[in-house]
Order: sequence, then C-alpha cells, then structure tokens
Amino acid sequence: MIVSANLQEAARSLLSAKQRTILALIGIVIGIGSVIAMVSVGRIVQDEALRQFKEMGTDILTIEKDFGGSPGGGPSKAPASLKLADVAAIPPACPAVAVVAPSVRGSGEISFAGKRLERAAPMAVTASFLDINKLTIREGRFLSDLDQQSQYCVIGSEVADELTKLGARPLLGSRIRVGTHLLTVIGVTSEVPTGGMRRFEPNEMIYVHITTGLRIFANAELSTIMARVRPGATNDLAREQLAAYFSRLKGPQVRITSPEEIIAQMEKQMQMFTLLLGAIGSISLIVGGVGVMNVMLVSVTERRREIGIRRALGAKRGDIRGQFLIESVILSLVGGLFGIVVGVGASWLIAHFAQWQFSLSLGAILLGVGVSSGVGIFFGFYPARQAALLDPIVALKSD
Repeated sequence: MIVSANLQEAARSLLSAKQRTILALIGIVIGIGSVIAMVSVGRIVQDEALRQFKEMGTDILTIEKDFGGSPGGGPSKAPASLKLADVAAIPPACPAVAVVAPSVRGSGEISFAGKRLERAAPMAVTASFLDINKLTIREGRFLSDLDQQSQYCVIGSEVADELTKLGARPLLGSRIRVGTHLLTVIGVTSEVPTGGMRRFEPNEMIYVHITTGLRIFANAELSTIMARVRPGATNDLAREQLAAYFSRLKGPQVRITSPEEIIAQMEKQMQMFTLLLGAIGSISLIVGGVGVMNVMLVSVTERRREIGIRRALGAKRGDIRGQFLIESVILSLVGGLFGIVVGVGASWLIAHFAQWQFSLSLGAILLGVGVSSGVGIFFGFYPARQAALLDPIVALKSD
C-alpha cells in the first residue's frame, strides 16, 4: 500500500514539472540509446565478420612463408623461396590435404587505353584458386592449367566496372597493361563480400596464371598457399602433415594458420571493439545521469515545505529518501525504455543500410534496463539524501 502510494506520488511530482522531466528524459534516452546502439552494432559487426569467414568453410589452412630471422638469434640470411613444384606435390605427400592454391602478389602500374586503373592489383594464381576461395565467374571463364605462361587474365567486378566506364565493350577480349605486359581479359568474377579467410580484395584483383606471374612480376615470390582439408580428415592432422612435409624439404620456414586460430583472434578483437564503443557511448549516459540529478535537486528545493510537513507528521528520513529515490528510478526507467527503442531502432537502420544481417542482442536490452536502474539509484541518491537530511523546522519556514 505504501509502495503504491509512493509510486503515485512520484508520478504526480514528475508530471507537475513536465518541462524539466522531458529534458531529463531526453538525456537518459540519448545516453542509453547510444550505449545500446553501439554495443548492438559492435555485436552485429562481429557476427557479420564471422559469418563471412565461415562461408568459405572452416576447413581451409593458410600456409605462409616465415620471413623472421634465423632461429637461435644468429646472423640472419635471406630465407629460401618456396618452389612451385614443391607446392604441387603437397596433396600426394599429405593425404589429409585435398587441394592447394598458391598465389603470388604483383605490383606495377596498371592501365587501360592509356588511362591508369586506380583500384586494381595483379595476382598470380592457379586453377584451384577459384573454388577454394568460393569465387564464381560472372562472364567468360577462369584460368586453367592450359593457360601456363599465357598473357590471359581474369578481372574482379570492380575492375570490370572501371573498364566499362572507360569504354571497354565488350569486356572479354579487352587488353590491360600491367607494367610492360599486355594481358587479354578472358573472364570476370562475380562480386563477393570482403573479409573472412581472403587476405585480399577479390573485386579489385587482376588474376593471371601463376607461371605467368612468376615471369612478369617484379621480384615475384611464392609466399602464400591456401590448403583445403580433405573430407573426413581433421585440421590438426592436416597441419601436422604439412609441418612434417615442409620440415623434410629443408626449405624456408612456414607458418600454418588454422581457422580456429583466426576465429579466436577475430572474436577477441571484436570484443575489444564492442567494449570501446560501449565506453564511448557511456559518456553521453553520464550526461543524462547528471540531468536526472539536476532535476531531483531542483525538485528537493521546490518541495522543502512539503518535506517539512511530512517530517512533522511523522515521516522518517528513510521515507523521504525512498520517495525521492523512487522518483529518480521511475524517471530513469522510463527514459531507459525509450532508450532501448531508440538504440535497437538505430542499430537496425545501420544494419539495414550496411546490408548486414540484423540480430537483436538480449544482452544489450538487459544492459539498457540495468543501466537505467543504476543511473536512477546512483544519480538520485544524493538529492534523496539531501531531502532526508532537511531539518523539519527549517523546511516549514521556507517559502
């Protein structure tokens, strides 16, 4: 009964000062809404990155040449290079590996009809590169083993769009200059999202056969290999076989990365990113909390006579303190509910326009409710304490 009466009295008090109440609500709504939106967006970005990563499959191992110094801290010397023949021999030597896709990054000026292409980069690959990277052909065909030493190339979707703007019609048969070499376009890959296991931008690539790239690229070196694990085999088994194979070669040291390691690293980075966003959003939450404190302090000042009358009629200090705490918590909870709506709506809009898969974070909603309650108690305690400490005689004498 007492709690119900206190709630009704708190509601009447807040409604009697509509302007101050609305201003305080706006601060709480913006604060909690920003925290929820930022935490939700951080979670959505994390889920989207992991989703794109897993679309390629979790059975892909990445083998990279280790460019570190010599073991033991001795004088370092130029590490040996990976040989294409040794890479081709990996599947027969490692039963757990189904197929490998080596690649070589190139450099140099790229142009079409005398005009430089800004968003394009050359890469030398093998025929297996298309399937292992989950790429598809939009037009023409991809490179095959019959294209060794050829002057053919396959371009990404963004390169194709840039060529179209420069007047390349049709795209197939167009000739692109990479350095001093002219390459004929024989295919165009479909647009794909970036991220995941791909450590390159597939839409901006110009693919040539790896034998051609090793010949025409300046300082070309085979340093990256992607390997697909055979169905029924485990990533750990394939990794052990690969490590043993490269150890027997007595060639360059390599670093083998499994999907589990990359996923764990991505999750750790995304969690830090989400915490950072939440910390930034909490700044506006503090501003909203200060607004609640200001409203309650003004309310205490205006209601000194009312407090004095209640104390004279037998109300204890705890009753006065509880009354003002209830008002601040109600104010914060109402603001928190609106803040949840604003935060979820903002995160949905961001996901919609960024073409991400929206997911409702229950933790973000619970965070909004918990934080709003905490703000009400924390920032409402001081005004409530000030009201409870008022001397009844002094309060009754106030105008």
